[in-house]
Amino acid sequence: MKTIWISRLGQLMLAALIGAITTLAFAPFSYWPIAILSPFVLLLILNNHSTKMGFWIAFAWGIGQFGTGINWVHVSIDTFGGMPKPASVLLMALLVGYLALYPALFGALLNRFFPKTTAVRLIIAAPILWLITDWLRGWVFTGFPWLWLGYSQIDSPLNGFAPVSGVESITLAIWLIAGSCAFTLLSKQWRYLLMPLSIFVVSFILNQVHWVKLDPSTKTSFALIQGNIDQKMKWLPSHRWPTLRKYTDMSYANWDSDIVIWPEAAIPALESDLPAFLRNLDMAAKTNNSALITGVLSQDSMGGFYNNVLTLGANEQGPYNYETAKRYSKHHLLPFGEFVPFGDLLRPIAPFFNLPMSSFQRGAYLQPNLIAHGRHLLAALCYEIIFSDQVRDNVTQETNFILTLSNDAWFGHSIGPLQHMEIARMRALELGKPLIRATNNGVTAVTDYRGKIIKQVPQFQTEVLKADVTSTTGNTPYTFIGSWLLYLWCVIGLALAWQLTRKKQH
Repeated sequence: MKTIWISRLGQLMLAALIGAITTLAFAPFSYWPIAILSPFVLLLILNNHSTKMGFWIAFAWGIGQFGTGINWVHVSIDTFGGMPKPASVLLMALLVGYLALYPALFGALLNRFFPKTTAVRLIIAAPILWLITDWLRGWVFTGFPWLWLGYSQIDSPLNGFAPVSGVESITLAIWLIAGSCAFTLLSKQWRYLLMPLSIFVVSFILNQVHWVKLDPSTKTSFALIQGNIDQKMKWLPSHRWPTLRKYTDMSYANWDSDIVIWPEAAIPALESDLPAFLRNLDMAAKTNNSALITGVLSQDSMGGFYNNVLTLGANEQGPYNYETAKRYSKHHLLPFGEFVPFGDLLRPIAPFFNLPMSSFQRGAYLQPNLIAHGRHLLAALCYEIIFSDQVRDNVTQETNFILTLSNDAWFGHSIGPLQHMEIARMRALELGKPLIRATNNGVTAVTDYRGKIIKQVPQFQTEVLKADVTSTTGNTPYTFIGSWLLYLWCVIGLALAWQLTRKKQH
């Protein structure tokens, strides 16, 4: 019994190690083959175990994955949360443990319903169950679809699937490759290696298809202002006007651009507190035939606060007026950062649950594109760029660019902002639209319609990114059908796998 116990402990430790190494597949490391190796090894470890052991093995994998992959969350908790170190570590551990429950659910379901080492288990059931638990993680408690395996393939040969069925179609491809390789190793049936080869060939072919076309008439000059404002100082009253002067001076020097963009909540005050400033800024932009887009916090007549994107200058509106100005209001709010679940219970416990600006109201799910200098921009504020369905649902036939404003200063010099940029790039590839990303201290960048970064400025520096970007006409298949091909395959595949499994049992 002792030998078995040690063996199982070793398997749990190996699963945790493999999960931890998976982080190297994502930015900034971008060793994308690791994202295929990791599920391959996980499937081997899960083989011939009970439902309970399947749960704990996959849970250990999740602890390793999220313990290394989202450790940057602790930067905001520790630096800005005002909690004692033991309490902040405990909170981080609870978050990692919660996220690890989703791969654990996968391991338990796989070993419970498909226990035998068959092609059905490894090639049909495992990829589908993983997708289902991924979707659950992206939905429960408003969702946290960070580190979906498909994101690691933005620069890999597998990225051809994204414009067809989105990032999770790449995740499916990863698991099909891993499952077929695992079954080949366990069964010695080498013909199953044709599947990985076929998947890469199909992705290569898809990458040769021009789903959209460049439209030279949409060429637009952008100036993205990276203010690099210290997060600890940003909301101090004494720093309000120095911050505004900094952004204003950098903008006045770049009125030759069609659109000037400030990052999320660049204005360190409520919009209603600065009517004269905003009128003057609007007038200056209009005089120079330029548009200015900025993140700003606003308050409605009922006292609710909103995280908004505001357009000024050449925006098809008259002079700036607080009551009639066109804004985008953030819909998908960040739990604990922008709203506190069970706030009445949690706020008295620690300052972390009462951070400034942590009580926002939610904007509508569907909102009109912003219009600036005649261009239509689909806005997504910070965290909500990770929700592919929301971004897709807001695309219109007139959309020229995907615009995302962010402030990742909360996460310091960690890997979080780089992972965030990687996720944002996937939206451009899925939808065939260039991405414009303005941030406080990085990563400020623009991509082409395939998600390739065409220009960026260094992090943690005061910089202006100037770039001419051309949009596209046409739509990718994903724009029209979303993930419905994946949903259909999950239903058909699970039914098929269940039938084949039951047939073999009788």
